[in-house]
Amino acid sequence: MKKRVIIVTDGDLIAKEAVEEASRRIGGRCISMSAGNPTPLNGSDIIELIKRARYDPVVVMVDDRGNTGKGKGEEAMGYIIKSPEIELLGVIAVASNTKDVKGIKVNCSIDKYGNLTKKAVRKNGDIKKDKIIKGDTVDILNDIHVPIIVGIGDPGKMDGRDSLIIGAPVITMAMQEIIKRHDGI
Repeated sequence: MKKRVIIVTDGDLIAKEAVEEASRRIGGRCISMSAGNPTPLNGSDIIELIKRARYDPVVVMVDDRGNTGKGKGEEAMGYIIKSPEIELLGVIAVASNTKDVKGIKVNCSIDKYGNLTKKAVRKNGDIKKDKIIKGDTVDILNDIHVPIIVGIGDPGKMDGRDSLIIGAPVITMAMQEIIKRHDGI
């Protein structure tokens, strides 16, 4: 049986801790070794770790460290998404202040207050006027089919509203929304 996977397009230390907490809250497993700024592992290595994970879904992190071109995070994400060995549930597209990127259209976003919106959000979790998330590790998604893309601001931050101390509620809600939409709930 294929492992169900959620990808998060951020991997710095604060994001890692928030993703780990959110993964626990949804009963999943975070591949902590995928965290890094930039992503320290290639897609093949991440797939092997996904296959060994005990819980479902499995959450992985990818990060380009601000690189506006196709960096290590986007390369790993492309490999994972195309792998026949996993079932991609969706991607949590993280907004950043990166300039000169196309961005990606989201299905929905979770703002810093925990509200579901059809619009995109900024890095601080505020709602934008359009549906385009701009981040350093999202442009590759324009060229690959992804079932669900949920936008959020900076995991573990957003003016303290996604802090680990309060259980990283925004990224947890984003994961729950992907599962809900995937399962048709």
